[in-house]
Amino acid sequence: MNKKYKKLILSIVLDAIGFIPFTDIVWAPLSAYLMTKMYKGKEGKIAGIVSLIEEAIPFSDVIPTFTIMWFYSYVIKKEKVEEIIKF
Repeated sequence: MNKKYKKLILSIVLDAIGFIPFTDIVWAPLSAYLMTKMYKGKEGKIAGIVSLIEEAIPFSDVIPTFTIMWFYSYVIKKEKVEEIIKF
């Protein structure tokens, strides 16, 4: 299996962990840390902050932050790079 798809599966699993009720106090900082380790650079740091805030706010756990970041990294960002190369 390709490395990027393993990261997608891990992202889905981590988002599912965030759905577990009453784990926010522990999961919010842990998810922020994991996000910055999975996605490097400025985007990873921003995603880590977003993940921390999203997990800390009650009832916002339905937002799949890790999966959105995977989609941004491997689909949206890739398309932008391909557009630049075409010109």
